Amino acid sequence: MTQILVPRQFRGPPVTANGGYICGLLTKAVGGKGSAMLRAGVPLDTPVELVNGEDGAVSAVGAEGQVLGVARPGGDDQIPTPPPSPGIEVARAAAAASPFATRSLHRGCFSCCIEREQGEGLGVHVGQVPGAEPGVCAGLWVPHANFAGPDGTIPDEITWGALDCSGSMAWWIKTDSPVGLLGTMAGEVLTAPKAGETYVVVAWARESEGRKFFAGVALYDAAGEVVARSGQIWIGRPAGAPAPAPLAPAASA
Repeated sequence: MTQILVPRQFRGPPVTANGGYICGLLTKAVGGKGSAMLRAGVPLDTPVELVNGEDGAVSAVGAEGQVLGVARPGGDDQIPTPPPSPGIEVARAAAAASPFATRSLHRGCFSCCIEREQGEGLGVHVGQVPGAEPGVCAGLWVPHANFAGPDGTIPDEITWGALDCSGSMAWWIKTDSPVGLLGTMAGEVLTAPKAGETYVVVAWARESEGRKFFAGVALYDAAGEVVARSGQIWIGRPAGAPAPAPLAPAASA
């Protein structure tokens, strides 16, 4: 049994951990490639136990014994095949034209908040790729040295955090409506990103089933090679829940 503690820096909602970051920690515990299902928010600055289960599963268990999330190894059937990278310049233009370039999807979120300082948050956001199907979006990520290990590479949980919110953005851009919270994230890091290098993030809205919205998010190097890939299930808001305010138009590039 292992204990983890998530500092406030890695928050998603104001008082709980970023979903992608937690999914990355959980899948790291099952070998680095797998699927993590989130059942409740993981508290910040509070010890959480990682408990081994059957068939290689690992659960995050809170202080009261509640299971907050479960990861299992494998997960190829939940990781969609990424499309080709549109390239750095197309991704740069798409990100600049995104509504999320001027208003964060989630204020304060480690993954997507654009108001946080570089090296303190990731600030990843995507926008519609011109000429692509609605909901196929792209942006850029340049990992900061603050997140790198001694060899300059980025830990998996940070990379999973960078893949997180863009799937939700792709659905919002496609439907002009938010899709709620991250429920499940499956994926793997094929090659650890390096601090200071420019990576393309591509997110695409796939299909929906009731309140489940499926998305893919992948990370590519400058040569167009996939370095990380993920499949996500977002859980939509219950019927009657108040909708967030509409997005403001993006500023002119």
